[in-house]
Amino acid sequence: MPVPAIAAIVHADRRAADKLLDDFAAHLMRAGHKVHGLVQRRLGGEKTTTVLADLQTGRQYALFQMLGGGSQSCSVDAGELAAASQVLRRALDERADLAIANRFGALEAEGGGLAAEMLALMAEGIPFITVVADEHLPAWRRFTGDAAIDLPAERIALDKWFAEISAKD
Repeated sequence: MPVPAIAAIVHADRRAADKLLDDFAAHLMRAGHKVHGLVQRRLGGEKTTTVLADLQTGRQYALFQMLGGGSQSCSVDAGELAAASQVLRRALDERADLAIANRFGALEAEGGGLAAEMLALMAEGIPFITVVADEHLPAWRRFTGDAAIDLPAERIALDKWFAEISAKD
């Protein structure tokens, strides 16, 4: 049975998974692969220092906004997320060898966030990988119609998956 071209790094440790995906993307790009997408980086100790970085241009999009200590609202910056979505649309337009989305999280599980762009990439057969926390795994499986492979947060698993899907070409 062929390996699915859609994958999720399933994790319990967000920071380790983010770094793993970032390092994996950098390795593939150095090897000459056309990798497009967004990786998540925390530039400081606070949640509000988290950015989405465009792998092609290096542009950074602030992921969270400062709402104040008493706020109970979602602090994701919807405007910045909308601006960042163009990175995934470019991955589709330019037929990337691999498209990366920083995360399938609560917003995507509800049909928001980067969900539309993720679905467009999958529908066009662009190899795609993201990070999914254990708590969002059931929603991810529904979202992909169980068409994705779950990968452990281990570099060897990512390398093996990409080698297998690249061999199909």
